[in-house]
Order: sequence, then structure tokens, then C-alpha cells
Amino acid sequence: MSASLAPECTEVKERYDNCFLKWYSEKFLRGTATTDECEPLFKQYEKCLSKALKDRGIDKMLTEARDDNRENDAEHMQPKR
Repeated sequence: MSASLAPECTEVKERYDNCFLKWYSEKFLRGTATTDECEPLFKQYEKCLSKALKDRGIDKMLTEARDDNRENDAEHMQPKR
């Protein structure tokens, strides 16, 4: 597993990564998954990472980059014909 962008979030990221890899290989690929059992850990990681990005002022840059590329994203997310 790789470390988180924010060192303070690495522990929860590792727990999520381990959970996801186990769920994916043991349940999803075998067709027995009914829900994403790792979602609570993902939410914890997302919350930690969002706070770290905000504390560093990166959240505003991400929002600006997403806004600047909204048209490109829409074009590339279209289904292929």
C-alpha cells in the first residue's frame, strides 16, 4: 500500500486499502458482494484527507481546476459509440 498524501491520514488509508482489497477479491469478484463493506472506512479517509487539503489551501486549487476542466470532463465521460 502507498502512504496517503497527508501523513496524518496514512493509518486510516491503510485500513481502507486492506479492507477494499479483501472485499474486492473475496466478495466482489466472486459475485457475492451486496454492499461496499468498506464505505465507512472510505468516508473516514475522505474526511481526513479533505481536512488536510483544506488546511494546506489545496482544496481551493482543486475546485478551480475542476471548474476550469468541467467541459473537458463532460466530453471525455461520454459513452463511446
